[in-house]
Amino acid sequence: MLNRILSFSLQNRFLVLLAAVLLSVAGLFLARTMNVDVFPDLTAPTVTILTEAHGMESEEVEKLVTYQLETALNGSPNVRRIRSSSAAGISIVWVEFEWGTDIYRARQIVSERIPMVQEVLPEGVGTPTMAPISSIMGEIMLLGIRSDSLSPMELRTLADWTIRPRIKSIGGIANVVVIGGDYKQYQVLANPEKLKYYRVGLEELFQKVKESNQNAPGGFLNEYGNQYLIKGNGRAYAVDQLEEAVLKQVNGQTIRIRDVAEVKIGAADKIGDGSLNAEPAVIMTISKQPEVNTLELTERLDAAVEDLRTTLPKGVDIQSRIFRQSDFIEASISNLNQTLLEGAFFVILVLFIFLMNWRTTLISLLAIPISLLVTIIVLQLLGYTINTMSLGGMAIAIGALVDDAIIDVENVFKRLRENIRKPLAERLPILQVVKDASMEIRSSIIIATLIIIVSFVPLFFLSGMEGRLLQPLGIAFITSVMTSLVVAVTLTPVLCSFLLKDDKVLMKRAEGTKVERWLRKQYASVLEKALAFPKLILGLTVGAFFVEFGTDVTAGKKFPA
Repeated sequence: MLNRILSFSLQNRFLVLLAAVLLSVAGLFLARTMNVDVFPDLTAPTVTILTEAHGMESEEVEKLVTYQLETALNGSPNVRRIRSSSAAGISIVWVEFEWGTDIYRARQIVSERIPMVQEVLPEGVGTPTMAPISSIMGEIMLLGIRSDSLSPMELRTLADWTIRPRIKSIGGIANVVVIGGDYKQYQVLANPEKLKYYRVGLEELFQKVKESNQNAPGGFLNEYGNQYLIKGNGRAYAVDQLEEAVLKQVNGQTIRIRDVAEVKIGAADKIGDGSLNAEPAVIMTISKQPEVNTLELTERLDAAVEDLRTTLPKGVDIQSRIFRQSDFIEASISNLNQTLLEGAFFVILVLFIFLMNWRTTLISLLAIPISLLVTIIVLQLLGYTINTMSLGGMAIAIGALVDDAIIDVENVFKRLRENIRKPLAERLPILQVVKDASMEIRSSIIIATLIIIVSFVPLFFLSGMEGRLLQPLGIAFITSVMTSLVVAVTLTPVLCSFLLKDDKVLMKRAEGTKVERWLRKQYASVLEKALAFPKLILGLTVGAFFVEFGTDVTAGKKFPA
């Protein structure tokens, strides 16, 4: 089959060149638009359930809330495991599904089980809610907000009501969590002596405060062809309005909230706090939605932060360089790009030293970018992203990518030189020489490529997080090597037929380069000596194998896994 592909490529040379150009353009386009991450997404499809239980200690939360949720969710389809955390006033349950489960189907399964739990939860416990879709790699940025002019309460209010809505309005943001500062509350501090004096119970005060902060709908009124909405405005918007709310009347005397309690604006009790560089601050944790390009989203976040800086009160400072996932991504990609460039440079150097011909060097090197760009296309089709593991697979494959092309080019160049030394009447057409030379070493190229590929096959038998981490590396490597084989069968012979037909170049290199002739001479000398003592060579090889095997066994016992 490969021989037929080779024959077709040489008969349709311009079609092969056009296909190579189109694949390269498509790969370049995808390389600029694909999602880029530090690592592959290592999170199994997970649904997070949050339940508030104000006033309950952690032990009660565990027994009365968390346990009920876990019991209801056990046995759900495709559930891999259930984890939970119970703290004072809050329950968090993580439901992990099998790899490959659609996250929206998983959320539907959980949402169907939640109503079953709601009936058995204690009174006063909030409705269990599902957190936004995110992942372990979803936290992309931390924002630190400080101010020399605003109080901690004013700063927290600014973060909750101005900065947070602006950040959440950006497409691709999953959640924004605000930590630190003083959370503003309207607090009603009851006086026990006054409650006793006016004969007002604490439950009664609680109920009246709740009722005094509500609007009442009154329908509408039709008058003179106009329709007017009627609303009973009872919501309190200031401390004095809440103070004037009526509790009850005793003997014609009106008892108000201010008569039995102090109403003021205060800070909610803190469970934790936020700081930046050992100074009090409000910290905002920003998480992204799955399958969103981290670098593009970070650019939009930076633009939003710059826009906020122009509108925030004087003295408010936003720091966006605390933690940025994009910095890790850019650093890792920069390091791997440098590795790729260094590898390509040494490949060029070695090729030029041994071949001493820019045409053969160019033909061999073209296998590198084309193979890598096709690999990017394959990764996109399989649903993977560009990350350190996939780029690492490409970096490892750099040396192997040019192997097939070098073998093919060197043999074609050799046969063309032999052909040019023949009498003019015995010379074969260039296309025939290229075809015969490529077919001559085709089996060796295929065997060498398959051996390299087989060494990476065990990666695909890994399961769980290990498999998710290492499989992109294996796919990138195998795809690159397989593409280099296809390039050696199709594009390389075509380029040889175009670039290696100059008679002057072939005559000049008819005997090979100086380096090639010197190495051939040295190798022949070493080979003769080795063949003179075959038993000694085999004995040394077997002995070295057993020494290495014993060393590995000893090391395994000394450092068990």
